[in-house]
Amino acid sequence: MWSLLVRRASREGEGCMCGICGVIGKTNVVPQLLTGLRNLEYRGYDSCGVAVIADGTIHLRKNVGAVEEVEQKEQFQELEGFIGLAHTRWATHGGVTRANAHPHLSCSGDFALVHNGIIDNYRPIKAWLKERGHQFLSQTDTEVIVHLIEEYFRESGEIEPAFRKALARLEGSFALALISTHDPHTLFCARQESPLIIGVGNGNMYLGSDMNAFVEYTREVICLEDGEYAVVRRDGVTIRQMQTGKRVVRACEQMPDEGYTINDKGKYQHFMLKEIAEEPEVVQKALEIEDEAIIRLARTVAQSAHVYLTGIGTAFYVTLIAQHYFARLADRYIPALSSDEFPFLAQVGRGSTVIAVSQSGETIDTLRALRYAKERGATTAAVVNVPSSSMVREVDQAILQGAGPEICVLSTKSTVSQVIILLRVALELAVLEGKLEARMKEQYEQELASLPALLTDLIASLPAQVRVPAYEYAKVHNWFFIGRGVYSAVALESALKFKESSYLHAEGMSGGFLKHGTIALIDETTSTAAFVPPPEEKELFALTLSSIQEIKARGGFVLGIHQEGDGSEEKFFDAEIVLPAVSPLVAPVVALTAGQILAYYTALALGRSIDKPRALAKSVTVT
Repeated sequence: MWSLLVRRASREGEGCMCGICGVIGKTNVVPQLLTGLRNLEYRGYDSCGVAVIADGTIHLRKNVGAVEEVEQKEQFQELEGFIGLAHTRWATHGGVTRANAHPHLSCSGDFALVHNGIIDNYRPIKAWLKERGHQFLSQTDTEVIVHLIEEYFRESGEIEPAFRKALARLEGSFALALISTHDPHTLFCARQESPLIIGVGNGNMYLGSDMNAFVEYTREVICLEDGEYAVVRRDGVTIRQMQTGKRVVRACEQMPDEGYTINDKGKYQHFMLKEIAEEPEVVQKALEIEDEAIIRLARTVAQSAHVYLTGIGTAFYVTLIAQHYFARLADRYIPALSSDEFPFLAQVGRGSTVIAVSQSGETIDTLRALRYAKERGATTAAVVNVPSSSMVREVDQAILQGAGPEICVLSTKSTVSQVIILLRVALELAVLEGKLEARMKEQYEQELASLPALLTDLIASLPAQVRVPAYEYAKVHNWFFIGRGVYSAVALESALKFKESSYLHAEGMSGGFLKHGTIALIDETTSTAAFVPPPEEKELFALTLSSIQEIKARGGFVLGIHQEGDGSEEKFFDAEIVLPAVSPLVAPVVALTAGQILAYYTALALGRSIDKPRALAKSVTVT
């Protein structure tokens, strides 16, 4: 087992999502490709490109920059064709250059290919192809694939056998799509550890990294599984296993319409602000998820000897918050493990349950954690936002958030939704375990029911408060975010949002950590955002104020994020964000939203690219 884990770890490197879009139609497909490209831009925005077949030739245009910029620069709308591919890139292999942008062409120009993932063995394949006369224009692993297909096509004269033979030689993770002038009415595509789905409808066939690639045209989808390839024509789809060539029969699925606009900011300056404003609605949807699904998961937890929570990035911090809810409400310690470390730490087997959290449902580290657990006999469950995702199909139990598309790279509304769902599971577990009386459960449910209206008021009123410290202290380069108890997890997540959006150093931690090293960094040049628990939590409240006093004694600036009327504001803070007085049950959710608003306005003050921060993409789907 250890050798397997070491091998997996050795493959870890940089890599995030790219966006793939493909269309076959009976009329010009370029408008659909461009819509898909815009809708997928949150998956990567270093460069983009489009390739179509017209008059027996592949016409390719691509360049460095955001979709709107490149679309104008390269005049994408001038292209015409009944079949085509589009791609938006987040660089992994090779720098951000025009040559490295997708699609990539073969030597002859008869094949064009787009790819998301990392090919581990591309170097020896590239050397082998060079010996056979292939010339390369880019530094990417992707270009190797299209040349490999071309090489095998020279041998057989048939695309599908050449495609399958090339796939058999690839090691790593990939979702890829191919068009060729030798069969100008067919899309070839394949998937291995990277998402790819097919859309069916309106006389056209679509291909996408996720449903946003074609959601405005159809909700009928066919999901490819790992180790499969598909031959897509206007009149149908043939799916086969890569290894055996055996045909796979799979019906279309109808994906739900969640009622959210995809690429429209409406009255908001940024998608981040729009999505924060949608939090009351997504909380309401989380509260309306059928009791049956929540109780089923709670019952599974109650019957399991060992239970783990797992996620990575923001999703991991959500599990840390949930860990506190499970402990406090149900008196059950359920450890939260970061997905990338899960295989090295978790002791799972029959009788174990693993609950994963992922907005996209395609986060590769989290999928691997679930697969690791499943291979060892554990029950798997997930809280996921994307219904067509791999995670939904692979786990034993899935709870769909229904939070709608999240276009800003930074997760906001889905984070709050995930917390509410896991809080509901914790409440049901507490009832099953006999730790919560019916009267108290009813009170907690009333508190949750009031949360959407409370958040609506908060989101409307808080910016006026937050703008002042955000603009005044935006140029402080070193920030610490602290909290105690569940607020240590809130601090970690808020620090992540702050650094992602503002590019300022921000370190989240428990307030108790300060005196174990970090306090050596505190002086008049540092700022600390302190999340103060409600005064009802007397011990945590006192401990937090004690940590703040330690900072003040060393000349540090303190921004207090606390409840109105808790008695702390006059003594301890240089600046404050005053939150409404709410119960300890929902106070962490209110604090999370406040942290998001602080991150947004600090980034706005600094003129940052808020929806598309540098070097980030929406979800990590390759290692």
